[in-house]
This record gives sequence, C-alpha cells and structure tokens, in this order.
Amino acid sequence: MTFGDQGFPYGPPDPYAQFTAEQHRIEQERIAQERIEQERIEQGRIRRRRRNRRAAVAGIGAVLVAAVAAGVVMAAGDDGGGPAAAPPAATATATPSGARSAVPSVDASLPSDAPSSLPSLLARPVIRPEQAFPSKSVRLGDGSRYSRVDLATTTDCARGMSAELAELIQQGEKCSRLTAALFTDADRRSQVTVTVLSFARVEDASRVFMMASMDPVTYQVVSLDPPPEAGLPTVPPGSAGVFRRVMTVRSVVFANGQWGDGSETGEAELTAQTEGLLKHVMDTVVAYEDGEDGESG
Repeated sequence: MTFGDQGFPYGPPDPYAQFTAEQHRIEQERIAQERIEQERIEQGRIRRRRRNRRAAVAGIGAVLVAAVAAGVVMAAGDDGGGPAAAPPAATATATPSGARSAVPSVDASLPSDAPSSLPSLLARPVIRPEQAFPSKSVRLGDGSRYSRVDLATTTDCARGMSAELAELIQQGEKCSRLTAALFTDADRRSQVTVTVLSFARVEDASRVFMMASMDPVTYQVVSLDPPPEAGLPTVPPGSAGVFRRVMTVRSVVFANGQWGDGSETGEAELTAQTEGLLKHVMDTVVAYEDGEDGESG
C-alpha cells in the first residue's frame, strides 16, 4: 500500500474551516515572530495567557443521544458550506506546540443519558477490512459502477493521516484500526479513497470528527496511490479534490475524491461519485456496528 498526497478541496472552503485555518496561520506567524523579537520570559507570559483561552463547543449532547440510537451520528460533513452535525460535548483549548499550527486540546465526553444499548454495541470488535469493504465491484443505487483497485489496513493509524490528526488522536485512546480502499469509476478517471477509522470509544471518534469537520485540510486522512498493476496514474500532488466524512457509532468514515489527471473541472460529477461511495461504505459500517449484519462478533 502507498499513501499519497492529501490534496485540497474544490472551490471556496467552508467559512468556519477557512476561519480556523487562517487563525492557525496567524498563530504560527505570531509564535515565530515572538521567538525572534521577544525575550523568553515574555514568550512564557504570552503562552500562559493563550493557554487560558477556551472555546466551548456547546449544545451537542442531545444530538449524540438521538443519533447513536439511530445508529449514525452524522449524515455528512460538507466542505462546501453544507450542514455539519455535532459530535458529543467537547471543549477545545488552544495549546501552542512547536513551529507548526498548534493542535488544540479537545475534551469529548458522552452525555449522561446516552442510549442503554451503547455498551453492548461497543462490546463488539471493531469492523474488519473484509467487513468494511467486502466486494471488489460496487454498484450504487444510481446504477454507477466502481472497481476497488487497492485495499490497505493497519493498526498504526498515524501512517495514513496528517501529523495533526495523529497528534489529536493521542489525546484519547489510540485508534483501533485504519482501513482504506481505493475505487475508480467505470471510465477509470476518478480515484476515490474511502477510509474507515475505528476507535474503542465513541468519545475518541467524535473528537476526530469534530476537528475534521471544522478544519478538513489540517485534520485529514491521506489518499491511497494506485498500485502499478491497477494501470492508473498517480494523482499529481496538490490536486483539487472533494473531501467528505461521516461518523457512525464508533468510526469516522472519510472519502477523498480526485480525478486521476488532477483536473479541476467536473466538480459536480466527482462530488456525486465521492458522496455515493461514502454513503455505500457508511451503510455497511453502520449495519455492522448496529449488529444488523447477523454476526455476534
């Protein structure tokens, strides 16, 4: 397996994601300037003041209760300005670390009235690669067909994601498994990587989903490069793409869609393909995590 370039979303970014990214950039520049121009005691004072700033993410506990009971926390995370549901109650605290953008400390917790069925659902093993991606050929509801040209899985989840996302995950229990599959359409033009990132705890999955929804470029899983035997080109680094994510009971499912030649046209078609494959895999994961697949685990 080969993990490739992350790419960037089509079109204007989500306003909140754009704001967050800009704040990260400003913060990074300010830290670098302080390091050069100010004495160490002044830097320490500013860092302490910054650590005390907290941004609370409120009003989301009830969303988790209703959503987990239904088997899926999130319908879709849209980088193009669409609605994004919220994960469990969380608080983000900015804590600078090094020269690159600081990864905030995010505390996620379950509401006290979480569904009584949740412990039994979490007692099942996390979904296995062959359960998440059982077929090499996929036909969606609209009749479109796709071929799975690569499948990769690892318990060393940091290999398949940005450094910031890996650092965020370290705030809770480690990721249980990362499984990614690369699909191409019937014309072999598109390359869509769908990744299932599974956790032992709902709180850890929700922390990832929340931050990936707010800043999808920073907190991103990477795409698979096609293997030589697939006969597909490697997407040029930095090419535009469509990036979506959903949250199930204990997993976050990502979909990264790009044209193989790096084209920036055909966004609507690529979006439909990416979202269609994301929903297809999400339905499979939800069925397993809800215990609807007939397996006892």
